[in-house]
Amino acid sequence: MPRFIQLHLLTSYPPSNLNRDDTGRPKTAVIGDCTRLRISSQSLKRAWRTSDEFIKNLSDVKGNLIGDRTKRIGLEWIYEKLIADGVNDIEARKWTRELMRAYGAPEGEQDDGTDLALYNSQLFHVAPIEKEKLNGFVNLLADYLKGGTKNELIEKAEKAIAARNKSGDKKKGNATLSKALADILLVKTETAIDIAMFGRMLASAPSYGFEAAIQVAHAITVHKAAVEDDYFTAVDDLNTGEENSGAAHIGELGFGAGVFYLYICIDRELLQKNLGGDVVLTQNALNAFMQAVTKVSPTGKQNSFASRAYAGFVLAEKGDQQPRSLAQAFLKPVKPNQENGEDTLTRAIKELIKRRDNFNTVYGECTDTSAQFNVETGEGSLSAIAKFIAE
Repeated sequence: MPRFIQLHLLTSYPPSNLNRDDTGRPKTAVIGDCTRLRISSQSLKRAWRTSDEFIKNLSDVKGNLIGDRTKRIGLEWIYEKLIADGVNDIEARKWTRELMRAYGAPEGEQDDGTDLALYNSQLFHVAPIEKEKLNGFVNLLADYLKGGTKNELIEKAEKAIAARNKSGDKKKGNATLSKALADILLVKTETAIDIAMFGRMLASAPSYGFEAAIQVAHAITVHKAAVEDDYFTAVDDLNTGEENSGAAHIGELGFGAGVFYLYICIDRELLQKNLGGDVVLTQNALNAFMQAVTKVSPTGKQNSFASRAYAGFVLAEKGDQQPRSLAQAFLKPVKPNQENGEDTLTRAIKELIKRRDNFNTVYGECTDTSAQFNVETGEGSLSAIAKFIAE
């Protein structure tokens, strides 16, 4: 079975602001000596993994599905549960701060009594099976702290905490404690589908990280693009205009429009390994992923622009050869051919295929097999592409 799956998508977005920079304007990149609109891979991946479309197509899958990426494990899943189970506040906070180290360092060196002190300093992606393990451990811990007996796992945690407290090297001691707690609360052989796809890093316990099986490029427009400004006003409905007929609010909102090229590389072998070697689950995950990447748009400013779009063209490739992007096809900005009525998307498709063919001529066949659909010509289908990458 071919190791690599490569996807090349062209999607036309109308005026939109799908992914903003720190000033609130659409993100951009300079490519081929001109400015292009850009959508970051982080924005795309979050939109896909949390979408109804992705989850819907996994509805028949049992077990590990979608994880939770959060800093609030300590506050919401440990501390609040211990308090609800009748543990006193001092003990609950102390144990929460310690158990949080399984997921990375807690916020702040010391517990200052605030909710923030029960947050992790970094986001951590938790699989459903790991959430269940934590819930079971907290149940046992609550019983023990209220006068019950300790079991093997709690005894192991207590010994690890005691060893850290005796350590002369605080940093090294905390690292050892984190590893010991990770051994109790985390898993390393298989994980949730979205973690298997997009990976997870845990610096304090690297063996519990997962390498991303899916690499996602930043989407860029295939042509020159400008960020424009929408000047808008809002009217006060209760203002009769007798004293003041002006607007109640005036503002500006950046936007842009264009045809975006997106490249995705999937290491099928790694994805299957991350999913515990489950072939059927891997196939279901790939089908759900294909449905999401072609249909789901980032949520940025959707209420203002309703810029939802389906992919207009998809080229899928499979093979064991070293993967390569076809972004070079757009170093020279694409322009529509006015003479024969060829629009930007149609021209972009031609340039993409030309670049693919040129790579094959120079390097030899870069992939074993391929499939595509083209909305412009009505050729191919999403279901056929999804079946192609899943098989």
